[in-house]
Amino acid sequence: MDQHPTIDTRQTLETPEGTDLSLYPAGFWIRSLAYTLDWLLRIAVVVVAGIVLGASGMGQGLTLVIYFLMEWFYPVIFEVWRGGQTIGKKSLHIKVINDDGTPVTFAGSLIRNLLRVVDFLPGFYVTGIIASLCNRHFKRLGDLAAGTVVVYANSVAASPVLESVGSRPVPDGFNTDEQRFLLAFAQRSSTMSPARQAELAQVLAPAVAPGDPVLAIKQMANHIVGDRTQSAKGHLL
Repeated sequence: MDQHPTIDTRQTLETPEGTDLSLYPAGFWIRSLAYTLDWLLRIAVVVVAGIVLGASGMGQGLTLVIYFLMEWFYPVIFEVWRGGQTIGKKSLHIKVINDDGTPVTFAGSLIRNLLRVVDFLPGFYVTGIIASLCNRHFKRLGDLAAGTVVVYANSVAASPVLESVGSRPVPDGFNTDEQRFLLAFAQRSSTMSPARQAELAQVLAPAVAPGDPVLAIKQMANHIVGDRTQSAKGHLL
């Protein structure tokens, strides 16, 4: 089942290494809902703390300290140590990551949350809303400064299902387009006759090891898929 709300526009991100990670930036509406949930939670904690501390005679000072911590460090703690997700983000299946797909760092989370003050100006997050609508990754100013992006969680596309025929490394010198050809051939081979497979495989026959070029192409495609799957897992852990 698709967990991504239909009210949001999604675009694919790519890592600097060229690994295809199907990461979809979360837009203004879904982020607003997550922020509202977190805001209500923070307010509830502060109100309860104020009632308890007031009844115990410990005064308003500690309540203000709790409010400060909830306002500025609640999102940082959750984003850094809870997989980029505050409670609001987790409930709506979105999270914060670095631009390259790696987990958000403490510095990045701190910068993006401290700059919420700027995004709020002149009121009601007008600056942040305008900024997020003016770039294709829906980044507010805090994200632009911190090098972070909010994406849908669990948005790594499943690896293509290929025939289990073993694996072999791709020869040196194969460029990106040639590797895409290998993957496309392996994915579509089940819809082609053996004769058609052999005909198309002859295109790369001189570049692969002696033997059956169809088998060689499928094995190299399996090798590529394995490498990308491991790279994607490393970026998202």
